[in-house]
Amino acid sequence: MVNPNLDPRGYQPGGVPSRERRFRVTTWARANLFNSWLNAVLTLATLWLIWTVCWPLLKFLLIDAVWDGASRVDCLADRVGRDVGACWPFIGAKLPQLLYGFYPINEQWRVNLTAALGLGLLVPLLMPSLPYKTANAILFFGVYPVVGFVLLVGGMLGLEHVETRLWGGLLVTLVIAVTGIVGSLPLGILLALGRRSEMPAVRGVSIIFIEFWRGVPLITVLFFATYMLPLFLPAGWAINPLLRVMIGVMLFAAAYMAEVVRGGLQAIPRAQYEAAQALGLGYWRMMGLVILPQALKLVIPGIVNNFIGLFKDTTLVLIVAIFDLLGQLRAAFSDPNWAAPTTVATGFAFAGIIYFCFCFGMSRYALWMERRLNPADR
Repeated sequence: MVNPNLDPRGYQPGGVPSRERRFRVTTWARANLFNSWLNAVLTLATLWLIWTVCWPLLKFLLIDAVWDGASRVDCLADRVGRDVGACWPFIGAKLPQLLYGFYPINEQWRVNLTAALGLGLLVPLLMPSLPYKTANAILFFGVYPVVGFVLLVGGMLGLEHVETRLWGGLLVTLVIAVTGIVGSLPLGILLALGRRSEMPAVRGVSIIFIEFWRGVPLITVLFFATYMLPLFLPAGWAINPLLRVMIGVMLFAAAYMAEVVRGGLQAIPRAQYEAAQALGLGYWRMMGLVILPQALKLVIPGIVNNFIGLFKDTTLVLIVAIFDLLGQLRAAFSDPNWAAPTTVATGFAFAGIIYFCFCFGMSRYALWMERRLNPADR
């Protein structure tokens, strides 16, 4: 008896039979992967390369990994009786140090609260469909930095003061990266506008600033901010080392951001400027309402590329004795209780996963924004 809800081919209306799905996959593979002998060779070589790289990595991270243990002995092949991969108990034992550094244990709730508040304000800001964007932006860019400073540093409102030299791990990485990202974009926009200004003084200062910071490596900036800047300060003046590094990173990133934004400004046709002026808009309203929205949309890939590079460059602060995630990880390797053959590889694999998740998240969000802002390209 034939089911009246099924068509003669035997599947629900609107569905796709498995035979047709297999046919589509085969057709797509023949058209895109095996449409010539060269593409077939490249496809097979790529599959072989993926298998060669991914299978040993999968074995190390998951299949041969050790998941429970209390010391290095539990991660030794002689003790386990088989090949040993990642030593994940090492990460579990050192996780508080990797996340908070030497932040006091009984005060780590302040770090968690700061992260939760930041995430709670950032996520709605990144979702265009949600309302109250102006209030959300004021809270995130204006109120949240003050609240975060009070929570993390303390010394007021009954909170214990925690010196920044005790900060470390992912906390320091995120503080430096977020400060650099949030501060470099508006400063870079101002520098890009200044470099295109018709006023010689403004244009000259902008050019000197951009070329100076682009002409020195970030390591030099960090060394100067940490060790040489205090020599030029008046007697009795002292600037927090972490604050000096944050300012140096922000200024360094702003110079590169300025050139990215300037490329977007140059891509806007002259007719857009003339149309805005014909409507009676002044310079700042013209830039804010007409020119910059179009320019920034064009350079989203470049902006996010700078953000990703800045996030990864935070590892350089280890050179000036600031222990970020990678610095705390290297310090954890010195613990003889976890001196197993696979400890170092496990630690770097864990750090790589953390950095990849953040960078991949930024790149995917940027790609989604590009597609949303360019409906004609869908």
